[in-house]
Amino acid sequence: MKHQIIVVKTTALLLAGCILLASCSSKTLIQSNPSGAKVYLNGEAVGTTPYTHEDTKIVGSTTSVKLEKEGYEPFITSFSRNEKADVGAIIGGVFVLFPFLWTMKYKPERTYELIKSGNVSTPAVKEASQAETKTKADKLRELKKLLDEKLITQEEYDSEKKKILSES
Repeated sequence: MKHQIIVVKTTALLLAGCILLASCSSKTLIQSNPSGAKVYLNGEAVGTTPYTHEDTKIVGSTTSVKLEKEGYEPFITSFSRNEKADVGAIIGGVFVLFPFLWTMKYKPERTYELIKSGNVSTPAVKEASQAETKTKADKLRELKKLLDEKLITQEEYDSEKKKILSES
C-alpha cells in the first residue's frame, strides 16, 4: 500500500515536471518575402529567413526584429509572447504556481513583406522625406533610441551620427 502511494506521487510529480518543462519554451518561424533576409533579434544577428526563434521568456516579453536584405528597405518590428494560450503551461500551473508565467506562446509563424528600396510610392520613402524636415537634434534622438533598443550596432550609430552632424 505504501509502495503504491509513493509510485502514484512520483508519477504525478514527473508528469507535472514534464508539462512544466515542455511548456516553458515557445517558438515561432520568422519568414520574409523575399526570403534570405538577415535577421537581427534584439540587435544581434541570428541568421537568415526562414529562421526559427525559440526562447523561454515569460508572458508579455517583447523581442525586437530587424530584417535586412540588399535592395530592400530595412524592416523593423517586434513581437510579444502573448499571442496564443499554452494549455500545457496552464495545466502545469494547477500543480505548481509559477508556470503561469509561461501560459502564453508566440504565433507559430510570421511572414514580413520587404519593400524594394527606391520605390517612390512606399511608406518608407515618404517617411524618409518627412525626416528631411526634422532638426538634427530630432534625428540624433531617434538614432540614439534605436541604439538604446539595440536595433542598430554602435558602429552603425557612430556612422549615422557623423552623417547627421555633417549635414548643412
